[in-house]
Amino acid sequence: MSNLESQADIGIIGGSGLYSMSGFDAQDEVRLETPFGEPSDAYIVGTLEGKRVAFLARHGRGHRISPSELNFRANIHGMKQLGVERILSVSAVGSLKEEHKPLDFVIPDQFFDRTRGRISTFFGGGVVAHIAFADPICPQLADLMEKSCAAAGVTGKKGGTYLCMEGPAFSTRAESNVYRQWGMDIIGMTNLQEAKLAREAEICYVTLAMVTDYDCWHEGHDAVTIDEIISNLLKNAENAQKTVREAVKNMPKSRTCECGSALKHALLTSKDAIPQAAKDRLKLLIGKYL
Repeated sequence: MSNLESQADIGIIGGSGLYSMSGFDAQDEVRLETPFGEPSDAYIVGTLEGKRVAFLARHGRGHRISPSELNFRANIHGMKQLGVERILSVSAVGSLKEEHKPLDFVIPDQFFDRTRGRISTFFGGGVVAHIAFADPICPQLADLMEKSCAAAGVTGKKGGTYLCMEGPAFSTRAESNVYRQWGMDIIGMTNLQEAKLAREAEICYVTLAMVTDYDCWHEGHDAVTIDEIISNLLKNAENAQKTVREAVKNMPKSRTCECGSALKHALLTSKDAIPQAAKDRLKLLIGKYL
């Protein structure tokens, strides 16, 4: 499907436990084809708190797609096709610090990559681009999300580092303890690639990380049952919906960040050296610079 301009202004990506978003008005299922393949599922497009929003279940409804199998490029490009300028990404994580308790929310401002072989760029194939990624989270959205947690009555902590691991198995105890020595805050399997691709797509991006349990470093880890984890997932999903609704309701009209011009000085390839196939593939991303 071609670009469906401005069907939505805000994108929501739901992770483990959050496969739908309540409170949508006039919602439609929109299935997209992208130059990078199929997204995880149909986008649920509708109105939430008076704003046009597109929701995507990251792992597909029914949780069918593992982290290593996700087509991150298609998921983010699909948001761009819908006209999305801001993405609120919700993700279940484990805690690497005592202070981040189960049912707490963390709004990380840094990522550390421990994945292997994932495609986390739209570029290549004749086009070279190097985005600035020192600060991977949109500061405007991070501030908004912190305030939204408070308004929703949820413990939300802004700042910290999300370690993105490959999975699908969880960490060994040795790995978990090393990550703690490195000063990492939380651990998950998905959000780094989303953040990089959102930046390349000039879309603002923030992670709302929902702590389900402590990682295996914690002395109480082995006593945690599957029932407890599922209970935390469900409670977190309920709190995440409240927080996201607050964020959507109070979303500023204009962007004051630099996310919307991330590619302005990033493209290194001469315009006349870019193959036509690459121009076609990347038209939605780089067309305005050509």
